[in-house]
Amino acid sequence: MTETFAPPQDGQAAPRRLFIKTYGCQMNVYDSERMADVLRPLGYATIDTPEGADFVILNTCHIREKAAEKVYSELGKLREMKDARAAAGQGAMTIAVAGCVAQAEGEEIMRRQPAVDLVVGPQAYHQLPELLTRTARARGERIGADFAPVDKFDALPQARGVDGPTAFLTVQEGCDKFCTFCVVPYTRGAEWSRPVAAVLAEARELAGKGVREVTLLGQNVNAYDGEGPDGSPSTLARLAWALAGIPGIDRIRYTTSHPNDMGDDLIAAHGDLEALMPWLHLPVQSGSDRILRLMNRKHGRQKYFDLIDRIRSSRPDIALSGDFIVGFPGETDADFEQTMDLVRRVTYASAFSFTYSPRPGTPAATMAGQVPEAVARERLHALQSLLFEQQTAFNVSRVGMTVPVLFEKAGRFATQATGRSPWLQPVHVGGADHLIGQIVPVRIEAGGIKSLTGRLAEQKAA
Repeated sequence: MTETFAPPQDGQAAPRRLFIKTYGCQMNVYDSERMADVLRPLGYATIDTPEGADFVILNTCHIREKAAEKVYSELGKLREMKDARAAAGQGAMTIAVAGCVAQAEGEEIMRRQPAVDLVVGPQAYHQLPELLTRTARARGERIGADFAPVDKFDALPQARGVDGPTAFLTVQEGCDKFCTFCVVPYTRGAEWSRPVAAVLAEARELAGKGVREVTLLGQNVNAYDGEGPDGSPSTLARLAWALAGIPGIDRIRYTTSHPNDMGDDLIAAHGDLEALMPWLHLPVQSGSDRILRLMNRKHGRQKYFDLIDRIRSSRPDIALSGDFIVGFPGETDADFEQTMDLVRRVTYASAFSFTYSPRPGTPAATMAGQVPEAVARERLHALQSLLFEQQTAFNVSRVGMTVPVLFEKAGRFATQATGRSPWLQPVHVGGADHLIGQIVPVRIEAGGIKSLTGRLAEQKAA
């Protein structure tokens, strides 16, 4: 999201430049957009690089060790930039670390990198304007140790800056599952859901700005139980039906889900609700029952298979996406082969796969049987080869179909536009740059591992 700067009028202060770098999940993307929203009334407009920025925010992810270390590397570069700016008399650069690393390692961040002015947890970024006005006290301040998502959402402005016909919409935060490898319960807190009325109000505001597709976000989004119109808890399925009734909202997606929260009404909605896209991210993490128990996933492989069968019975053309961790402590070759077997049986249209990364404070970090890195990397290579093969096959299977594509932005070439299929695949189409924001039938002509290409259905093949 980039804004152009108009020259300041007489008597007006020059606009302040804001750069936000986002790491990790879609929820962090949403949070970064909302941070820009809360800072806009102070005169901050976003730019694409940190050079020349008055305020730099690193919105961090703590899921993997390398993600956290990348933050410290970036902070080192920003410190040099900040010092050079001060030496040149170009004014101060304020640096903030936000997100899950900020929540988990606030004191360590301050110790390791003195150039950081603010550390703000994921439930406290609505307080950024207040901090920035307390300039004398703000330097070195850390906020966000307590979890109070209701306070955050109540304080956020309803108006959102949007850029295009798709938008993320957070409906649920936190996690009560306590998987032994995961830091989310410690950095995002317990599961909490926004009231239905608040979600619908934000969705109407987005629709009024031309948004056609919303992706509902949550650490366990299908555990959604926000207060409904009658005061009783809603479900994600009922929320989706209500969202589909908003004029302009034509497509609905949601992520990330837990197998144990896949309710009957949500499975049925995939078959009955036209606006609910045929794509589902449903992480399993491992195909071994023994490893799933060590992970505290609270489900086994057979339960996952049965669930997939029910979902596909409701929506036969649904595309599945998953998450996988290889090299979890204690994983043997036999356990890994069970994961490969699960992938072969389920078949995925897309997936995220990683080697296990120990996170301090989680039970798995001190488990016996830590798998050597070389072994984990070899297993990851084998798994990703299979997943990429499945992803390519799924994309190729769309060739010859005519599918509705929501065009989101201009493509790399003249007159080209890029959009998304119902199954979330990027679709590149020439002669379509005038159709951005519209849902148009496209004849798919080619498919590869990452995207599809096609032509407008009313056009004849060259």
